Amino acid sequence: MSTGHASHTPKTVGTVWGLLILNTLGSAGAKTIIPLPRSLIQMVTMGALVAAFALALAVNLRLRIRASACLLLLTLLLVPSVISSADLESGFGALFRCTRLALFVGTLWLLSRWWDGGPTFVRHHIRMYFAVLGSVAAGLVVSPGAALPELYGGRLVGALWPLTPPQIGQYAAVIIGLTVLLLLGRRTDKASAAVVIVPSLVLLALTHTRTATLGLFIGLALAIGSLILTSSAARRFFAWTVLCAAVAAVAFASALQAWFLRGQSKENFSNLTGRAKVWDALLAAPRSTSEKLFGMGLGDKSFGGLPIDNSWLAVYHEQGLIGVTLVSAIIIVLGGVALLRPPSLERACAIFLISYCAIASYTEAGLGDASPYLLHLALAASLLAAPAAATPPAAPEAPRRHIPRWARRSEVP
Repeated sequence: MSTGHASHTPKTVGTVWGLLILNTLGSAGAKTIIPLPRSLIQMVTMGALVAAFALALAVNLRLRIRASACLLLLTLLLVPSVISSADLESGFGALFRCTRLALFVGTLWLLSRWWDGGPTFVRHHIRMYFAVLGSVAAGLVVSPGAALPELYGGRLVGALWPLTPPQIGQYAAVIIGLTVLLLLGRRTDKASAAVVIVPSLVLLALTHTRTATLGLFIGLALAIGSLILTSSAARRFFAWTVLCAAVAAVAFASALQAWFLRGQSKENFSNLTGRAKVWDALLAAPRSTSEKLFGMGLGDKSFGGLPIDNSWLAVYHEQGLIGVTLVSAIIIVLGGVALLRPPSLERACAIFLISYCAIASYTEAGLGDASPYLLHLALAASLLAAPAAATPPAAPEAPRRHIPRWARRSEVP
């Protein structure tokens, strides 16, 4: 599973990426088997970010970075975040979150030195999230009751580390999609791919997460579609998937419908499990001109005590219209660069990640703050980076021949 790119990247870089992922696991979730104080969880996640920044700085002391429109826009996103948080309307927590976002973006800048358009960071991404899903599976084995609580309607949660069903569904969907693409690109073997894909699919099914499932299928369809003209494996996989999906849709129509509805009424499903009421209230709330432009300051992505569950409205609420513009620009720039690149496995992985984040942004918050979604987009940016120009080795200097004095005298001028 090794590639030529991996040899140029220090192992510390993989550790830094893993620490960034640990930082974004969050502290809100289900009750765990062993109760974990919120302060302890925050200490672990924030400590992981500080350690990631310190390690990235240690491995890149000369501060060599690569130009990145995505990271530049993320850095600019700090401006409305700090301006709106400075008046402390959202409390000191807003400034703390600004510091966290600054460290997060700073670490990504330090890692950008190794963004060479190769799949090295894809492997780090898959390994770390697979380890997280391993902890979820362990919790399910140790205590099925805690992992499938009635509080969440029997959906899978993290019983060892507090993770919600949408989080688990997201992690599973992303690594399934990336592993399928690595398999199609012949960058991994079938046995290694099955070890990741099969258990991740089981966990995704147990979460009953519709957004993650739709994001996986639509994202993979777009990614594989970008490979169809150049890859026979992609064409075969696409044909078999369409055939199997058609058969499954006919044979298991009622079961699929029941899984998709999760026992909800059609009215509850139509207003997106109550999300639409929160969105309407947020948009109807009075705001001053500065609040419309810069937002209310970084918070916990909630409004009136209820989760916003929409990235665009969460960004509008916390970072205003300027924040929405910058986040939109990140998606548009990454998508535009991906479309302009020639067909390749790396481009397909980037298309999958960008489309997944765009789809999930409708019912999940996170595009405006340090989150797994920003890591997915940073990974896409690393895949779309042009390979670093190799410095040609200096030609060895030809040894100078000794010319006898008598021969030099006889030379004709």
